[in-house]
Amino acid sequence: MQTLFQRHRLTLLHIIFWCIYLSFNLYQISFYQQRRGYDWNNALLFAGVQFAFTFTIAYLNYFIFLPRFIRNKNIWRYLLEFSIPFALLVFLRIYVQRMMVEGSPRADYFFSNMFVVQVVAINLFITVFVSMLRFAADWFELEARKKEIENERLMAELNFLKAQINPHFLFNTLNNLYYLAFSKSDNTTTVIEKLSQMMRYMIYDSNHAKVPLNKEIEYMKNYISLEQLRLNNQVPIRFEIEGNTDNKQIAPLIFITFLENAFKHGVNNHSTNAWVNVSVKLNGNQCVYRVENSKLPPATDTKEGKSGIGLQNVKRRLELSYPGQYELTIEDKPDRYAVQLNVVLN
Repeated sequence: MQTLFQRHRLTLLHIIFWCIYLSFNLYQISFYQQRRGYDWNNALLFAGVQFAFTFTIAYLNYFIFLPRFIRNKNIWRYLLEFSIPFALLVFLRIYVQRMMVEGSPRADYFFSNMFVVQVVAINLFITVFVSMLRFAADWFELEARKKEIENERLMAELNFLKAQINPHFLFNTLNNLYYLAFSKSDNTTTVIEKLSQMMRYMIYDSNHAKVPLNKEIEYMKNYISLEQLRLNNQVPIRFEIEGNTDNKQIAPLIFITFLENAFKHGVNNHSTNAWVNVSVKLNGNQCVYRVENSKLPPATDTKEGKSGIGLQNVKRRLELSYPGQYELTIEDKPDRYAVQLNVVLN
């Protein structure tokens, strides 16, 4: 219903204006009919003539003279072209209405200069007002086009940011496969199977603006499984889910960057005190996602400083997908690093 109104709002503005104009004329006729006993038939015919001439003048300018002025930008030519038919139509209207009221009690007023001034002023006012609706139409069209261009730009930027995640993820997973293949692990086929599931999600499901939250969580579980295999299950990893995740939608691949960084900078095969805690908590449409990990000693964290692009990427995606609907908190302590994302899922 809103789309239908937006599509025809200019036409509705025209209709509303003329309904108000006719209502005002009918009120005047009713007022004078009660006080002076006007004949309703003659009064309505008089008002109809007035409306016909006013309507003709307004839309001659709206559809013919004003578009020419907009194209040529010549004010003097416009005034000349408009003033001639305006004067002729006003003269014709005054002549017809004077003929209609000749011999009536108020005929003197219609033959006065005051009546001529009133007719000219009212017609000019209505013509100018209807002309403003023309500029309103151009403004509506311009705003719609600007919004369309902005949406196209944002979608292109969002798709570009999402595309950047794929090679980043592949690079990390190939590292995992390298570790397993190098150690001749029996889990290599399992990793390839999980990788194919994750790639299917990335290639097909993540092309949508929103995906089921359960699929995003499944993707994260597969990623954690790959990391556990690489680390030979030597690092304690806790993944908790609270609340009802059914029928919830989320922008795809929002959570994964924080999870990847936790494993890149928080754990390795040589650290005995490494750990990772991940939680997703739902309360209605409020989602709280938290990733907390131990910090490697500076000498062992060889990837320090390489995660900045991924973090900037996800922040920009949050701004595009959830403007004003998310809060990102980062805690950087000597022994741990934590990221908490509060987001409204709609």
